[in-house]
Amino acid sequence: MDNILKPEGFEEEKLFVLPPHMAAELSRFPLTRDLYVSDIGFFPRARHHYRERKEGCESHIFIYCSDGEGWVESEGTLSILRERQLAVIPAGVPHRYGASTAAPWSIYWFHLQGEQVLDYIRLYNLDSGPLSLPAGAYGEMVEGFDKCYGLLSDKPYSLPVQVLVSRTIGQMLGTIGLRAGGSAIDRKREQDLERAIRYMNERLTSAIKLSDVATYAGLSKQHLIYLFNQETGMPPIEYFLRLKMQKAGQLLSLTGMTVKEIAAYVGNPDPYYFSRLFKKIMGMSPTEYRNVPKG
Repeated sequence: MDNILKPEGFEEEKLFVLPPHMAAELSRFPLTRDLYVSDIGFFPRARHHYRERKEGCESHIFIYCSDGEGWVESEGTLSILRERQLAVIPAGVPHRYGASTAAPWSIYWFHLQGEQVLDYIRLYNLDSGPLSLPAGAYGEMVEGFDKCYGLLSDKPYSLPVQVLVSRTIGQMLGTIGLRAGGSAIDRKREQDLERAIRYMNERLTSAIKLSDVATYAGLSKQHLIYLFNQETGMPPIEYFLRLKMQKAGQLLSLTGMTVKEIAAYVGNPDPYYFSRLFKKIMGMSPTEYRNVPKG
């Protein structure tokens, strides 16, 4: 039995639970029986969030803290989970977890089932305690999560969709496993990237120059470009545009601002250019994005 402190949910949360009969079908289907998502969600600023499962869970639980702080206790070990850290609780392990009182966490989370999930966890040592992920992996994590959540919310009964979600989650686990931890050089590179991304996030309403980003991060322009290509797979300015469009997507989902107003807010006074750029990056027009059911 689960002990739940706050069962009524959280404002702006995202939550999807696979129906039992669909889970049974996926556990038998050759392309999903190795790994499939049984539950997935995002809880922002989850004050009073608490779960206790004295007998463990039938799924493998993945909790990624994007903001704030919380804690996880399993097998007698209590760990603090901070920003950009991942905790993994294998199936069948008794556990408790909850949000910090002073700074409640925001968490992306999913439950996985399947014959090979434990193999993924062991291969990458994902259950060794909270794993710190580099800032470059954050965008990939959120992008993968949003993709899977959107697909499952839209067409949960589609086997092709479930296969795509299975492959996407598997790729996410590989990325997490390879990027967690790292040497002193890796940490320096991560700190440089984090400074550059922080500079970008603070200027989403305006334009930036590559030289200014490099100066703020303490790097040459050439090294900044190399760093972004290595860690994010794209040049700095393209990454900045993606941050802008992600912010625009949040405004489309959470506010009544017009497309023209949002375009101006993210520094694109031409709404037609903004719409083309948004569709290129996000895969659909601003209007289509706003009309997609969320949460």
